[in-house]
Amino acid sequence: MKSVTEQLMVRRGPYNLHAELTPGVGAPIVLMHGFPDNVHLYDRLLPYLTNGQPVVRFDFLGWGRSDKPAGYPYTATNQTGDLDFVVDAVTERTGNDKLVLVAHDASGPPAIDWALAHPGNVETLILLNTYYQFTFGLRRPPAITLYSTPVIRAAARAVVKKRPDLDQRLYEWQVGKFIIDPELRAELVPRLYKEFLPARPAFWRLNDDLIGTVLARRRRIPDMRRFRSRVKVIFGAEDRYLNPKVARNFANLFPNSELRLLDGAGHYVQVDKPKEVAELIVG
Repeated sequence: MKSVTEQLMVRRGPYNLHAELTPGVGAPIVLMHGFPDNVHLYDRLLPYLTNGQPVVRFDFLGWGRSDKPAGYPYTATNQTGDLDFVVDAVTERTGNDKLVLVAHDASGPPAIDWALAHPGNVETLILLNTYYQFTFGLRRPPAITLYSTPVIRAAARAVVKKRPDLDQRLYEWQVGKFIIDPELRAELVPRLYKEFLPARPAFWRLNDDLIGTVLARRRRIPDMRRFRSRVKVIFGAEDRYLNPKVARNFANLFPNSELRLLDGAGHYVQVDKPKEVAELIVG
């Protein structure tokens, strides 16, 4: 079994990032969450990462147990900065500057941006049901469409502020669709919703940033084609939104990539198939 997890203090200017480190030997595995979730997305995966490498998971600013400064510009670009500070802390703590980066959902843009800027520090880039640039086949989940489309999003946010019951039903309906197993869904979704409420400003700000992010990242396609580190694209095949078409596009763009589509897994592939995902990460 792996060693006991310890808290890792990560300072970003005046703010604190919550991070957890399981010590080990070799290239640290850095687990990144998307929205609307946090480090607990990896609770079922962690017990299967038993090969002895260090494992780090952290909450981006605005999420989970990290600070939530009011008025902060929660954008994909600033999340890349969060990752930079976490990497510095991990490198100092472990003495290893080669990393295995694991991105899921909205952490795709910061993870890939960081990897393209630091190719020599990436042992493997692992993409779990995530996105980066706009591509045909990419579909926003209905709730994300509602909160990220200009004009519509303002009205939607006003409604859920007045109707918390409606907000919770929408969240549980949408996030519930991300998990295949009904028992896991019943266990995880209410917990994530409770933890989501303080993170809602970050969620809305990232939604404001979403369309511009995927359009701007199309300029990075030539950089993706030149990226020589190993890339593993591991997608739940039942995800209707970040779907197999998106996965194949990633695999075709990165020259040193391998693609695995896991049947019986949806958007939260690390929840539906934790053992299989862990084996693919470390294999």
